[in-house]
Amino acid sequence: MKFDVTVFADDLNQASRLANAVEAQGFDGLWVAEAAHNPFLPLAHAALATERISLGTAIAVAFPRDPLLMARTAWDLAQQSDGRFILGLGTQIKPHITKRFSAAWGKPVLQLREYIQVLRAAWNGFHTGDSLEYRGEYYRLAPVEPYCSPAPMPRAEIPIYIAGVNTGLARLAGECCAGFHVHSFHTPRYLREVLLPAFREGRAKSDLREPLRLSSAIFVVTGADASQIQASKSLTKSQIAFYASTPSYRPVLELHGWADLIPQLNAMLRRNRWREMHTLISDEMLEEFAVIASPADLAYRLRERYHGLLDRAGFYFPYEPTDPAKRLIWRHAAEAMER
Repeated sequence: MKFDVTVFADDLNQASRLANAVEAQGFDGLWVAEAAHNPFLPLAHAALATERISLGTAIAVAFPRDPLLMARTAWDLAQQSDGRFILGLGTQIKPHITKRFSAAWGKPVLQLREYIQVLRAAWNGFHTGDSLEYRGEYYRLAPVEPYCSPAPMPRAEIPIYIAGVNTGLARLAGECCAGFHVHSFHTPRYLREVLLPAFREGRAKSDLREPLRLSSAIFVVTGADASQIQASKSLTKSQIAFYASTPSYRPVLELHGWADLIPQLNAMLRRNRWREMHTLISDEMLEEFAVIASPADLAYRLRERYHGLLDRAGFYFPYEPTDPAKRLIWRHAAEAMER
């Protein structure tokens, strides 16, 4: 299992330093999450500052971005990183796509399938010089002038990971992707009993022979003393409660018999009582969703829990080497990897 870290692109001027620190500590990959900033710009800096680690988006929101422009961005990063770039894509949810990004929302699985097909058609055209053409329900790629396409390069097979919670996207990943970002809101049981069969079903329809690679940023509870552990528990319960209030994530709760929590959490959310939502998450639920251990044991416990389930894993919280408490956790993780 490879051990990765995730960062947010809060300060572009620090991207090179962060990436260099990640590689120097021995981690295997660096993912940039999309929140308040563009996830691709830090990776351009990271590609110049590193030589070994994988670099990817976890995730970039697909639908608000034109797939041809996305293809060019990924092509440039793959070339700059000498093939270490992984394009991680996500659909987001309808309200975010239509209201936050003012973009069109269709049937997300079908739309994302077409999006991936356009990317592959574009990359093939960049590499071979063939005409860039595609015609689907959501996207149309008409022939363009040769000067609009980048030059061929040896790293034309850019791996695509998609992210999701439910079986539709899991089957799509099995059908046409190199990997899948398993949403942090999952349990090992849900991954084993629901997602893995969907991945296999999708792969059975595919010409791909490489195994699907699974990656996830795992909820963790840890701390150097009782007060830090309690604060970590409350924070993680709040994160679980937030996701549990979203209808898209209902199947995870249904598998465990926790679906009755959804209307309660929704009611609290509507009344702006979101600071209290964590009180509905029991310790039993927390143990299903999170790895709970001391900083020294955390990486070992994560590996033990996900051995045979995940190919790449990391912690849900971002890599912040300047935070004393988190620096200790990352140092222990790096030492565990070295052993």
